[in-house]
Amino acid sequence: MEKEQKTYKTRQRSQVLNCLIDNKAKHLTADEIAFILKEQGAEVGKTTVYRALEKLVEDGSVRKYLCEEGKSACFQYVDNSEECHLHFHLKCVKCGKLIHLECDYLSDLEKHISEHHKFTVDNTKTVLYGVCEACANV
Repeated sequence: MEKEQKTYKTRQRSQVLNCLIDNKAKHLTADEIAFILKEQGAEVGKTTVYRALEKLVEDGSVRKYLCEEGKSACFQYVDNSEECHLHFHLKCVKCGKLIHLECDYLSDLEKHISEHHKFTVDNTKTVLYGVCEACANV
């Protein structure tokens, strides 16, 4: 009989997860999470945030994005109701806002890439960077 592996939930891991849930429209770095938690009065060090994020990614609660080489990874709460795996994302480089983009044109592009280039796009890791309308109008 195979032994079940228990996942232990710690207060700090819950705080990290709640921070991501509260900011689910954004991708946050571990440093940003640590800063937010510190502002909220939580005593959670950066190392603990990194460890908590690793466990949350492992258990599927959080998605990890490797945005740019040499830059910190970003994390986002996985809200299964939003079906994040079915669409592309737009990220504002000024305010950090994350936009879930459901667009037939991009679906056609994804189909073209698959059929003509024999390459499957992973939408969970597909983020287009630019400036959102609100930031562009400032």
